[in-house]
Amino acid sequence: MGTKSAFAAGVALAGVAALVRAGWGVRSQIGASTSAIAPHAMGSARYRDRRFHNTEPSRQVVGGSDSSIVSALLTRGRLGRPRQAIPLATPLAPAAAADLAVTWYGHASALIEVDGYRVLTDPVWSDRVSPSRLVGPLRLHPTPVGIEDLPRVDAVVVSHDHYDHLDKSTVEALLRTQTAPFVVPTGIGAHLRSWRVPEDRIVELDWDEEVVLGELTVTCTEARHFSGRGLARNTTLWSSWVIRGPRHRAFFGGDTGYTPRFVEIGQRHGPFDLTLLPVGAYDEHWPDIHMNPEEAVRMHADLNAGDDAAGVLVPVHWATFNLAFHPWAEPVTRLLTAARESGTRVSVPMPGQRIDVLRPGVQRHWWLRLA
Repeated sequence: MGTKSAFAAGVALAGVAALVRAGWGVRSQIGASTSAIAPHAMGSARYRDRRFHNTEPSRQVVGGSDSSIVSALLTRGRLGRPRQAIPLATPLAPAAAADLAVTWYGHASALIEVDGYRVLTDPVWSDRVSPSRLVGPLRLHPTPVGIEDLPRVDAVVVSHDHYDHLDKSTVEALLRTQTAPFVVPTGIGAHLRSWRVPEDRIVELDWDEEVVLGELTVTCTEARHFSGRGLARNTTLWSSWVIRGPRHRAFFGGDTGYTPRFVEIGQRHGPFDLTLLPVGAYDEHWPDIHMNPEEAVRMHADLNAGDDAAGVLVPVHWATFNLAFHPWAEPVTRLLTAARESGTRVSVPMPGQRIDVLRPGVQRHWWLRLA
């Protein structure tokens, strides 16, 4: 074989090897297979015909057409991006967790402090929310703190298995840097096992089940959404979470459409001193599975027995990834308008900012110049 031929063969082999590595990486990112998940899901009342189901019939896409969605994707331009760089706050981590505080790292990733305990929600530290490192939504701002610099947490809760809420690389990093259990909805434990999370660090719950960690109770509660990391959909459960200490209560909405079922959650577990509710990535094409900002205000009232002013609402699931067709700052602008009309107390942290809910500071409208 001549020099040129040998070189070409070497390049071809290197290309094949790169494709194999990339393919393996994607497969590993996807997580467990449907057959591996099924044995853990079959005991749930929400699981029928090898799929989980919402209480209310819910469609992932309604109205319009595939062509209208493609057209919106092609014509939105920079609509979902800020005009300038998103400012970051320097995260503060007192030696002891507070009675009630929250640090928002971006999207649905937050650190909730309740009565001396810390709970990390939907941690995603990767730059791209996708099974691929080459394609998929990119982060609009850096992570405010390195994952190795997080304080010790008592639990890591995950709302569902979409890539912007469950990230393999972040899970692997938390395995090295933390000792807390991963508290997840039914079926997601199979993904964690495929990523070599030890069994004693997996707590898998169905709706209305709970785990007690010292004086902290973490309860898996209903949400209206869907799941899926590969081609199959709804093979794992999705949820919201109640985080209850001896004196204070917080609610983490994860990712959900509006449903009157939140009234029942409020009656059973509320009222809440703090709610973290999703306000972004809504659209007329998927109203069943993502709330708009006005619905988030309504949900906050539902969780607090109709009292809008009870507790503080902190918006999440906006600003960090461009996942819909609305302008970047529209979620929080609409949220504050609805909150003023109802008397709802809202606090909007910038990424990395810690809010002591019992000692609130002055709200700075940091997002206005970026809109």
